[in-house]
Amino acid sequence: MIATPVMIVCGLLASGAPARAQSQDDGPCSNRTLLGDYGFAVEGLILPAPGVTIPVRGVHMTHFDGNGKLTQVDSIILNGGPISDWTTVTGTYHVNANCTGTILLLPSTGGFVNLRIVVVRQGKEIHTVVWPPFDGPNRTVTSVGIKAE
Repeated sequence: MIATPVMIVCGLLASGAPARAQSQDDGPCSNRTLLGDYGFAVEGLILPAPGVTIPVRGVHMTHFDGNGKLTQVDSIILNGGPISDWTTVTGTYHVNANCTGTILLLPSTGGFVNLRIVVVRQGKEIHTVVWPPFDGPNRTVTSVGIKAE
């Protein structure tokens, strides 16, 4: 059998497919996807006991360094009243290649908060949900962050 140019091209394309698929596994996201300041709106419920719900609302300004560390200031309203003035927070984050990830927040007032995140719009928007384990009572709290421009 004599190899035709079409057969050679098809063979080359087929042999290159696994390498291309492996490079696509790197995905569109990494810690570098989050770089700069993001303003967040927070809302949810604190569930201190069965049948008891306390609404929570707040805002955060978070700075991501592109290398897995963050700093933040936040202001929270709990059950209609502020719980403190601006609170400083430090933390770490990890963004997976598929644009999901995690954040660990360490407020200056003590305790910790774990978040699961989804990064969308090429890193311009972040959706979060508080995820166990966390310090304090059960809760269902989400937030959306938009990159400051």
